[in-house]
Amino acid sequence: MNLTPAEIASLRALPCRELMSRALETKLARRGKSLSLCSIINAKSGQCSEDCRFCTQSIHFKTDTPVYPLKTAEEIIAAARRAREDGASHFSIVTSGRGISARSLPALADIIASIKDQVDIHVCASLGIASYQDLQALKQAGLSRYHHNLETSREFFPSIVTTHTFADRIATIQAAQQAGLEVCAGGIIGLGESETDRISMAVTLAELQVESVPINILIPLAGTPLAQIKHLAIQEILRTIALFRLILPDAALRLAAGRESALHDFLSSAFMAGADGMMIGGYLTQRGRSTEMDRQFVQAIEDLWQ
Repeated sequence: MNLTPAEIASLRALPCRELMSRALETKLARRGKSLSLCSIINAKSGQCSEDCRFCTQSIHFKTDTPVYPLKTAEEIIAAARRAREDGASHFSIVTSGRGISARSLPALADIIASIKDQVDIHVCASLGIASYQDLQALKQAGLSRYHHNLETSREFFPSIVTTHTFADRIATIQAAQQAGLEVCAGGIIGLGESETDRISMAVTLAELQVESVPINILIPLAGTPLAQIKHLAIQEILRTIALFRLILPDAALRLAAGRESALHDFLSSAFMAGADGMMIGGYLTQRGRSTEMDRQFVQAIEDLWQ
């Protein structure tokens, strides 16, 4: 059952320490003591028609992001193997652009089928706005989960993206669910939004009943309109994670881009606030820390949860 506005208001009134304590109790009670890992490949980079104000891959901003077409099947399958060796349970193929082109769909379906045949890993994809028919074809090829972030709240979305709508995002998520796919959908915090916006995004995700929720923390990148934005305070980040856990008690809550640079020495605190998943191996145009460091970190967190 989703929380009522009054219940959410009472949670927001709690001190950070108590909020985190309740969130951790909820995580352990509802999702157990495991921490899951996922990994992605930037399979097609740059030249995106959309104007997401945080993204270096948009044609609307002058950045030095790499530009290349869809990588070969061999490259993508090899990346899936590395992800599995590094301990990831899910591997996502990510491409830049507004959505899936008719030209790329057969190639992507073949790559997904090959990974399913050769690598013991769940295959996900983040390919932009997509139709039910395209998503059904990818499901038949072996796709397990479709990733499509809301990015922010319905109310704040027009301040971040103008080339498509929040409704477009919702429609793609619902099309993926109609096609029988699990959905991974979350967003980015630190875009200039308020806590009310973050709550609004979490409530929408709860209404959509998505299985996996990545929380990205903005990395202000040169050339984008948000390059000079002020970093969120660590307490705000931890409160957001805890609130997301309490609003989304059964979802995998994954820390993604920005976790190292935003949280620094407080990274472990995010997992004491209810997070129970993590992206490893880098974030599209930005490198992460070594997978060996992350494996050691995961073991330490799971030991704390015992």
